[in-house]
Amino acid sequence: MTHNHHPAAVIEQGAHVGHGVILGCFTQVCHGASIGDQAVIEGLTIIPTNVFLGDRVRIGSGVCFVAPNSEAERIEIAQDVIIGARAIIYQGVTIAAHAVIAPGAIVQRSIPSMAMVEGTPARIVGYVGASHSESEPVLGASANQLVQTSRVRGVNLHRMPRVPDIRGSLTVGEFDRSIPFSAKRYFMVFDVPSLETRGEHAHRACHQFLICVRGSCAVVADDGTNRQEFLLDRPDLGIHLSPMVWGIQYKYSADAVMLVFASHYYDSADYIRDYSEFRQLVGAGS
Repeated sequence: MTHNHHPAAVIEQGAHVGHGVILGCFTQVCHGASIGDQAVIEGLTIIPTNVFLGDRVRIGSGVCFVAPNSEAERIEIAQDVIIGARAIIYQGVTIAAHAVIAPGAIVQRSIPSMAMVEGTPARIVGYVGASHSESEPVLGASANQLVQTSRVRGVNLHRMPRVPDIRGSLTVGEFDRSIPFSAKRYFMVFDVPSLETRGEHAHRACHQFLICVRGSCAVVADDGTNRQEFLLDRPDLGIHLSPMVWGIQYKYSADAVMLVFASHYYDSADYIRDYSEFRQLVGAGS
């Protein structure tokens, strides 16, 4: 096992340091800590006991890991995570693969795959590779409906018919027509704190159609290769998520109410909740 480290770096007995690891000046790896292959720790950082860093993790200088008091409070940082300088990571936190932590962020809660976070406390501000919708709309099933295609397989943005009137406005959708499946279930999501992220799963067979009937919410859709972000901010705008699309909803406004139509009854076996498993199932690899 080989690694490179500054003469002022310390590796205690009982610590694991993988192949090709680079340790900067005044880095200390405590007994019972683990660092995966090809990780880079720039310096001025202590890796306490019960902190586990995956392969190719990059840690900026002066990052603080609040030392876990027990195995139950361990900190786990998955592969390819980037943590900016002077960030603080608390006990019990798991940071999933490819997440990006901004410099100076205070991370007190676990972070999902691909999330980009910043602030004190840290909040999700975006997702790696999630470009915003740019496609031009084309005519859909109805002359009054527009369907905007996306780069994500099985995902389209629908602009539903809107009928303005002096008495108020009306918008309408028809199942198996403007909404491209028959619904067997609906649910509504509301009173979501702005820091919260919902979704973070895919369905094996179930189609979903999402409308933010009040306020606004961002939806990230991911087919394992392409990832795109959509803003739902009007009651005549909906998004169709086909099966085997990873969906995330975040950036809820304080007054947001999300209405979701589903093609199937609830079945826990239909959910894929692990992003690595999802990518393997769609053939994207790990």
